[in-house]
Amino acid sequence: MYTIKKIEAKATYSIRHAVLRAGKPISTCYFEGDEDLNTLHFGVFDNEVLLGVASFFMKNSKHFSHDKQFQLRGMAILEEHQNKGLGKILLQYCESFFREQATQLIWFNARVSAIGFYESLGYAIYGKLFDIPEVGPHIIMYKNF
Repeated sequence: MYTIKKIEAKATYSIRHAVLRAGKPISTCYFEGDEDLNTLHFGVFDNEVLLGVASFFMKNSKHFSHDKQFQLRGMAILEEHQNKGLGKILLQYCESFFREQATQLIWFNARVSAIGFYESLGYAIYGKLFDIPEVGPHIIMYKNF
């Protein structure tokens, strides 16, 4: 049985490193704002073993007019646990949490390889593809609440 819990920023680094920053220094897994009071990190666990993470930063995008927005960053599920529904479980839990907090919008820069996953959960595309240096092509995606 999987559980979702709030976690500390430092708990996200090993998952971010393995999935999003493989071959790069672990220091690239620290995101500016990770330790801010309004930043929240969630983990999906199987019997206390962390399998995936998602971080949410209280940050408004210039592309949206909503007052209360959160940016999703660093969402990752360990490769050997992908395609088992864990990303969906984690993200749906987080969406419920943010709806209860009166959040109006979640937005993020999605990797091209993840667009289909996010679209299947009701996220929409905004704008055109752009490149994040040393990471690759991304596109903005969002969901209104």
